[in-house]
Amino acid sequence: QVQLVESGGGLVQAGGSLRLSCAASGSIFSINAMGWYRQAPGYQRELVAAISSGTSTNYADSVKGRFTISRDNAKNTVYLQMNGLKSEDTAVYYCNAGLIPYGTYYPGRYWGQGTQVTVSS
Repeated sequence: QVQLVESGGGLVQAGGSLRLSCAASGSIFSINAMGWYRQAPGYQRELVAAISSGTSTNYADSVKGRFTISRDNAKNTVYLQMNGLKSEDTAVYYCNAGLIPYGTYYPGRYWGQGTQVTVSS
């Protein structure tokens, strides 16, 4: 069974920083792209940042220059360094990974349970 477990959310003042982590565990054959999404109350879930199995990255315009996504393939972990946080960054942040599990070898997208980020102004 595959699990994605996020950590690092919390309450921070505007202008502050947080670092989110997401570790994938279980019977994993390979992991392709990983990413972070967020969902604020009353809004649809949106892509924040994504990283390929290599080093290619993609960011939402609203976070470019402030957020940095990275990954440690040896640890099956993806990170999101968030600097210069704004009140509009307040949301539940979800980790996502495209991966192939042992057993079925059927590729799928997996989600973490979400971690709350609250930015006070």
